[in-house]
This record gives sequence, structure tokens and C-alpha cells, in this order.
Amino acid sequence: MAENSYPGERLGLPETGTGSIARPGRRIAALAIDWACAVVISIAFFSYDALATTVVFSIVQILFLPTLGGSPGHRLLGLRLQLAGGGWVGLWRPIVRTVLLCLVIPAVIWDADQRGFHDKAAGTVLLRG
Repeated sequence: MAENSYPGERLGLPETGTGSIARPGRRIAALAIDWACAVVISIAFFSYDALATTVVFSIVQILFLPTLGGSPGHRLLGLRLQLAGGGWVGLWRPIVRTVLLCLVIPAVIWDADQRGFHDKAAGTVLLRG
């Protein structure tokens, strides 16, 4: 298999701009925004319970990925989630992706296209704008 000269090349995505692979800085910032929102809700309603924070985070991911094409953090930072081949992510993929994201390790194992294992397992790709 030929090596990528840039992330997303094997997937037929552009190197930069709209439709290119979301880079780590934006991905991490979006995750931080989503987690911070879950923490605020957890503090306000659940006495900052760790399990409640994780459940709130998961619910937000599962609800917003198929409806808005990304979590609130993704959308604020100009990112969108789609199937690797293009199109709507459906209903079950956000569940698989979120469960693996909450396990952390699958999210930090990346391939040459900068897709975490959680995205590969769900068949999704996080793109710029």
C-alpha cells in the first residue's frame, strides 16, 4: 500500500481546507469543549459525579452526531463527522464511536490518516467544515 503524503489522501480527501481531515488541535479542543459542558451539567445537577459526567457527555455525543453532523464542540470549531465514504453517519455508528471514545485508548490510537480507532470502528471520519 502506498504511503500517504498527507492525512486523508488514501480516503480521497483534500490536503487542506473544507473536507480535509480534522487536525489534532481542533479535535482535542472540541473534545475539551464537550467535556467541559458535561462537567458544568454534572456540577449543576449531579454534585459533580464522575459517572454522571460521563453519561451526560455520552448522551450529547449520541444525540448530536447524527442530528447536527458533530458534537457541539465539533460544530463550534468548524468540524463535521461523516461516513468515511461520505454521507450521514446513521444511528448506530455514534453509539459505537462514543463508547470507544469514552474508553479513551481507542481514541488515542491513530492511523496514517489521523483517524482514531473509534472512528475506524464506526466507519466515520472527522473533517474540517
